[in-house]
Amino acid sequence: MANNIQAVRGMHDVLPDQTPLWQYAEKIIREVLSSYGYSEIRLPIVEKTELFKRSIGEVTDIVEKEMYTFDDRNGDSLTLRPEGTAGCLRACLEHGLLHNQVHRLWYYGQMYRHERPQKGRYRQFIQLGVETYGMSAPDIDAELILLMDRLWKRLGIRDKVSLQLNSLGTIAERLVYRESLVSYFQQHLEQLDEDSLRRLKTNPLRILDTKNPAMKDVVANAPELMAYLGGESLQHFKAITTILDTIGISYTINTRLVRGLDYYSKTVFEWVTTELGSQGTVCAGGRYDGLIEQLGGKPNHAVGFAMGMERLLALMETLDLPVAPAVDAYLICVGEHAEQQGIYFAETLRNQVAGLKLQIDCVGGSFKSQFKKADKSGATVALILGDDEVSRGEISIKSLRDNQAQQTVSQQAAIQFLQAQTVS
Repeated sequence: MANNIQAVRGMHDVLPDQTPLWQYAEKIIREVLSSYGYSEIRLPIVEKTELFKRSIGEVTDIVEKEMYTFDDRNGDSLTLRPEGTAGCLRACLEHGLLHNQVHRLWYYGQMYRHERPQKGRYRQFIQLGVETYGMSAPDIDAELILLMDRLWKRLGIRDKVSLQLNSLGTIAERLVYRESLVSYFQQHLEQLDEDSLRRLKTNPLRILDTKNPAMKDVVANAPELMAYLGGESLQHFKAITTILDTIGISYTINTRLVRGLDYYSKTVFEWVTTELGSQGTVCAGGRYDGLIEQLGGKPNHAVGFAMGMERLLALMETLDLPVAPAVDAYLICVGEHAEQQGIYFAETLRNQVAGLKLQIDCVGGSFKSQFKKADKSGATVALILGDDEVSRGEISIKSLRDNQAQQTVSQQAAIQFLQAQTVS
């Protein structure tokens, strides 16, 4: 056992008993996104390192400490993507999708960051990203929030998450605020931890979202960005909250909710939970109009969000959700003729019953051992085919999830029974 190769630390397997919950969530995500008219884009896992240096910034923890970066055989520096926004925007610019066009896009897949692994945070993780381009009005900011609200309801976790909102204003407004913030913290250097002292020089707004409880008071008394916003920024934010108020979406204005990158502007939001300990952010988003020009495009508008699936699934696991079983029916074959005919009858069932998830026992053994495997499969019913049933063109149906009596019917009646079960 000591010589067995194990998975890389922080890169975990999703085992067969876990995948039904993933598939359940993924199915609902696709349905909700489709209902709002969003289109899927599929992006490479590997990008040029320069893309992330230009988008995220060279003096950030992600670029300096967390990226998986390597030189390929041509000497080019490549990186496993640590996030999806930069790659999505790169693809849109490369293929001319932003020229006088409006887009609502989503992507889904692995991201990589060399962080300290913990529950809900891995070095390889799955992320859903949603990005919109070409829309400046606050309606699209609100639409993304409404989309997420609908998704939480469909997933059955709406009462487990709450919405926090803030506005970062424009870059010019934020620069004025930054000076005031730096001046304030310089008067309280003895209360700042090592990480905040470093951020004071490079990224002072990030001090506001520190998780250090010892800094709670000094952060609470810091100047608030909202006081530095101009009329247009305040109007944009007010329009969003009016839409949410009208539709009945509850929220909290969190004046300490920030982003550390300069290309963010105006709206920022997070959906948070108290169910997962310190890993409380389930989804984070905001407007990032400045990134398009930063990556070489013409000035344009962009707003989106990202959600880590592992954290979402951890939240869903706290509830008893109606996840469909991997198998609807399990076919047990007992006897020489039944074993010979079973695989053909299974194909007939799959042809006749649309959407049927049918598993056949291909190992054999006693009826008792096969029945145990049928029950363990999670199937709703066991179909029992013996030599006598083969000779009469019949099959027995045994419910595995209630106390209904076993019945023996014609094979055509069994097909009709399964058709009715699958539709319902």
